Amino acid sequence: DELFDVLVGLGQHPKEKADTVTVLEKVGHFLDEEVEARFRDFKEQGHENHEISDLIAQNLDVEKVLTKASEAWDGGYVMGGIIGTGDAFIARDPNGIRPCFWYEDDEVVVAASERPVIQTAFNATKSQVHELEPGEALIIGQDGATKIKQVRPAAERTPCSFERIYFSRGNDADIYQERMALGESLVPKVLEAIEHDIDSTVFSFIPNTAETSFYGLVKGIESHLNQSKIERIIGLGKSPDPTEIKAILEERPRVDKVALKDAKLRTFIADDGARDDLVAHAYDITYGTVERHKDQLVVIDDSIVRGTTLKRSILRILDRLDPKRIVVVSSAPQIRYPDCYGIDMAKMG
Repeated sequence: DELFDVLVGLGQHPKEKADTVTVLEKVGHFLDEEVEARFRDFKEQGHENHEISDLIAQNLDVEKVLTKASEAWDGGYVMGGIIGTGDAFIARDPNGIRPCFWYEDDEVVVAASERPVIQTAFNATKSQVHELEPGEALIIGQDGATKIKQVRPAAERTPCSFERIYFSRGNDADIYQERMALGESLVPKVLEAIEHDIDSTVFSFIPNTAETSFYGLVKGIESHLNQSKIERIIGLGKSPDPTEIKAILEERPRVDKVALKDAKLRTFIADDGARDDLVAHAYDITYGTVERHKDQLVVIDDSIVRGTTLKRSILRILDRLDPKRIVVVSSAPQIRYPDCYGIDMAKMG
């Protein structure tokens, strides 16, 4: 509504209030202003009309157009456009809510929300793929030359957690390390939940995307165990029994793939009525991995939104293994605010 009112104030009359329409109208308005100003300048310099079109195309100030057009934009966006002059642009929001990476070589300039897809498609190294910083615009001239311009002042950086947890490719170097760290950060809480009884605990993950966070969790448990091993070996004295040392060194977390999921079936985007049935077909368990009524089962989940799938279906599936206790931990940040990606946040809690 605010963008619509701004456009009306500028003398524009957009057909509807959709974001795409209002953004296009605003860019178009200031593009028209820029073209008219250039036309007047070149006319005053004595150029003929048939010359001016080419001169405008060669001297169009795309940075100025984007700076004026984006003044009232807020929220998360990465938007691109191609102008009739042959110029093109990619602009990112000032808070860096949405991610954007770009790459250029002698033949192409490309931008995408994820770095790995560019690396794979163009066989590029991480250092060759650049991040478009918050508030910046990548402007590609009609001659193929690129330049980075700050069209909006960078504000507090507030990246969308959904973007990184749900939509980012796990093979991105930074995302991989982040997910590992998120898993490792859970170690103190997990040890508390299992009362430090690592020997009688099986560690696993669900769904498949939680595997990276799971590696971080296991790495943290192993570090905890290693410190314990050092202390216990020292405690054996100056002439320890090799058998005792061997027994201590062989201790390690019990890791198993307890839950199996059909990667083709996405359950969190299904409506409530269909989700339970979908989960029943999407998940299965590996029998024999848990000693019945004796072992605890720790499962890390990287993507809990409302927990509906977890409560209604996954816990029941895991309970078929008859563990003494099921501990579910999440490596995803809490979802505290409505999200713009279409998740049904009205039913949170």
